[in-house]
Amino acid sequence: MPREGILIDTPFERMTKEQVEKIHQASMEILIDPGLICFNQRATEMFNSNGAQVTPVSPSDHPCWLVKIPEKLVLDALDNAPKTVKLGARNPHNSLIMKGEEPRVFFITGSETNIWLDVEFPTYVKKSDPDTEIMVPEFKPRRGTVADLCQSAHVCEHLETLDGYIRTVNIQDKDITEDNKDVNKFFASLNNTTKHVMSGLTSLSQLDNVVNMAKLIVGGEEELKANPIISFITCLVKSPLQFVDDTTETFIEICRRALPIVVSSSPQAGSTAPIKEAGIMAQINAEVLAGITLSQLVNKGTPVIYGSVPVRARMDTLGDSYGAVETSQYNIDCVQMARFYKLPNYSTSGVCDTKTPGTQASVERLFSDILITLSGPQYLHCAYGLLDCNSVFCLLQAVLDDAHFQMIRFFLKPPRINETEIAETLKQIREVAATPQKLYISYIRRVMRSGELSAPYPFEGDGEADNVFALAYQKMQQLLSKPVEHIDQATTSKIFREIPGILPRLNVYEEGR
Repeated sequence: MPREGILIDTPFERMTKEQVEKIHQASMEILIDPGLICFNQRATEMFNSNGAQVTPVSPSDHPCWLVKIPEKLVLDALDNAPKTVKLGARNPHNSLIMKGEEPRVFFITGSETNIWLDVEFPTYVKKSDPDTEIMVPEFKPRRGTVADLCQSAHVCEHLETLDGYIRTVNIQDKDITEDNKDVNKFFASLNNTTKHVMSGLTSLSQLDNVVNMAKLIVGGEEELKANPIISFITCLVKSPLQFVDDTTETFIEICRRALPIVVSSSPQAGSTAPIKEAGIMAQINAEVLAGITLSQLVNKGTPVIYGSVPVRARMDTLGDSYGAVETSQYNIDCVQMARFYKLPNYSTSGVCDTKTPGTQASVERLFSDILITLSGPQYLHCAYGLLDCNSVFCLLQAVLDDAHFQMIRFFLKPPRINETEIAETLKQIREVAATPQKLYISYIRRVMRSGELSAPYPFEGDGEADNVFALAYQKMQQLLSKPVEHIDQATTSKIFREIPGILPRLNVYEEGR
């Protein structure tokens, strides 16, 4: 059985059906006028040969074309795109089945950050009372490494609420190059989690090596089609309304191999998109639809996911403000648009603006995590461990996030109200009303055993002390001490023989490891 996820019976929606239709029609108009600028010649030729209007842009520093996509081309692509997408996993029980019309939410990590945030707990002595000692967390940023990526995947394998894994840190070891980065980040991820692995691709030249690695793990080409243990996210769109050359080329090649792929757009309201909700929604929807259309022109039936990472600009610096309320509004609207097209949706929540764990991080994260989960996206990139607008990853924060998502999961359990429950309730009330104490305590134990009561906050301190970070750190160390089901030795040996560039230190079966 695949992972269950959380089925949202009545998804939270901001837009009316009429408003959704208006955004759709506005997007169709945008794709005709002004259209989009495409810097990739192959994509331009595909659009041109299928009825789009293509005009060379001159003058330009790089060859590019103005592409105007007719509505029929978009609608045909939407008809051809699968409405159910399977994301496989090394452990088949960790597979994700995502249906575009079914608001079943799966929680996923992400994204690839440059900075890894270490935490230490030095002890300090109170000046006015030398007998009083306290431990204060200190956070130290540094560049991420392959070992960090392995640790991240290891911990995420054991986080209870996590359904899938997007690589969380950019590996920047001295022996990592553009030619070997992709094989190492995919192997490090796959070897340390049995959940689905999604990532971007650094170099198109490494696509076949990554795909061949996945084939070796699952047993062959047909087995990979049946159990796609990897998928890709491509930011082919540069807002506003531009297809980038290299990422579009990568997108085309992934579609040719019929592997699951996310069409991602990340406009910033106020700079690369209109500041008002209607404006950014019409634009991001047009950008994603253009990518979906290209995917079906390349290879009809490509499993494609409607990806949305909209954000609002800060008014003081024009930097990203993921913690802004509007960012959550845009994401919920995108969930609605994807459901309108009956396509699975990659949505974004839990990203915050602060650089370290703390009160601001918790408030910003929980606000969007709760609301966007309630809207029912299928693939929720909920920013486990991410800080500072997706630029920093902290393993301690990921453990804290897991506790928060346990609370959200419990809250979203369907109510148990039926004839049997009502009959039992009436019986209890009558029995208790007849006693002198008038207490229901004797009925608690059976409910506790059934799992119907929520657990206390797992990092609750003793007395008046706030030990959240220290207790979360202990949990993090416990998770790291748990074993991980690595890729078996025979397959690992074959991967190291046949896939060039994987660092020898990643082979856990080497002598002395």
